[in-house]
Amino acid sequence: MSELSEINIDKGLAILKNTPDSRLLTNLNSCVHCGLCGESCIYYLTYKDSKYLPSIKVDFISSIYKRYCTFIGKHFPFLANATTLNKKNVEEMVDLFFGACTMCGRCNLHCSIGVDIAFLVRTGRMMLAEMGFIPATIQATVDMSINTGNNMGITSPEFADTIKWLEDDLKDDLKDDNASIPIDEKNKNILYTLNPREPKFFPLSISAMAKIFYAAKESWTLSSKMYDITNYGFFSGNDKEATLIANRLFDEMKNLNAKELILAECGHGSRAFRWEAPNHLKKRFNFKTITSVELIADYIKTGKIKVDSKKLKQRVTLHDPCNLVRNGGVVYEQRYILKQIAPNFVEMTPHGIDNYCCGGGGGLLAMSEYNERRMRIGERKAEQIKNTDAQIVITPCHNCVDQLIQLNSLYKINVQIKTLAEIVADAIILEK
Repeated sequence: MSELSEINIDKGLAILKNTPDSRLLTNLNSCVHCGLCGESCIYYLTYKDSKYLPSIKVDFISSIYKRYCTFIGKHFPFLANATTLNKKNVEEMVDLFFGACTMCGRCNLHCSIGVDIAFLVRTGRMMLAEMGFIPATIQATVDMSINTGNNMGITSPEFADTIKWLEDDLKDDLKDDNASIPIDEKNKNILYTLNPREPKFFPLSISAMAKIFYAAKESWTLSSKMYDITNYGFFSGNDKEATLIANRLFDEMKNLNAKELILAECGHGSRAFRWEAPNHLKKRFNFKTITSVELIADYIKTGKIKVDSKKLKQRVTLHDPCNLVRNGGVVYEQRYILKQIAPNFVEMTPHGIDNYCCGGGGGLLAMSEYNERRMRIGERKAEQIKNTDAQIVITPCHNCVDQLIQLNSLYKINVQIKTLAEIVADAIILEK
């Protein structure tokens, strides 16, 4: 945390003053305080404390804008309910915008007039980033990504060793010495990304996707330099660092001359590069960018891979990652896949774009100072899962996987947590 100074305050206020369009002002001035957002927010539903109402966050940003950007707020702040940026208020902003919101967007969905509350929360985070008040834990994750090329700090030799033994296992599993996990090969059809939690903690997810590519006879490669799809700069609110991370992946795509970029099972990573990066980099991408979820669904639809429809006998449910589904529009592909593989598939209530956040989004998994709060709000997701009587929970996002694993342990849900690629790889029928 920085010491608050007039210079820092001016930097934060510049986010409110130097707006390129009317989006910010429209959202700041539209809230009618109907309260519907409260009934959609996992923080408010958990704590029943008015400070967790999404509309309160809107009011906080609005009151700062009034204080410094309007005539009445500047001269008669008490009449405008205007808020001064002092140390106490800035610390409250940190708690509200970083520690009490996953930016899941469910409040946006239920807002009676469509206020983009998640956008305003990120605006608050951008102000805090400019003032030097990003929580140290999430900033450390961003720094790790910038300094080492991935947010887990995996060294190049460590990554190469992991891929080598995964490749050896793949050859044994497929009984084919030609099976491979290619690295840094140019002119391939696909450059595939990873969430660094895969090589660090969940290497079988890499094996699963490699098996799918093998079955589809795909031309693909990994990059040893820039495989990290995550971008915690998006969550920290530091657009300069978010842009730097996004640009590295863009440059590697050009360097390897791949035709398509396939984004691994990571909700925010998919959003940060597919939807946000073109705005950060201010250029149109001349290559196709889709998620592995969409790719796998297409493989099955077109017959590039065949799956055993009776392979998965257990009762299965699906957790929808907020950034992939509600904010990214990838809703039906994962359901199509599960209907081809899992005859005993059951939906949560609610599900799809209305599903509850697991509690680990918005960078919360990286901010240990909010661990207790994160696990409390996750109880609603735990109850959702229990109500399905499912034995397996599928989720196409490694952040969600981590959060669900912790919820599984704390709330004694007694389920298996798997990615989509893992269950597809298990069900693949390989041609002789």
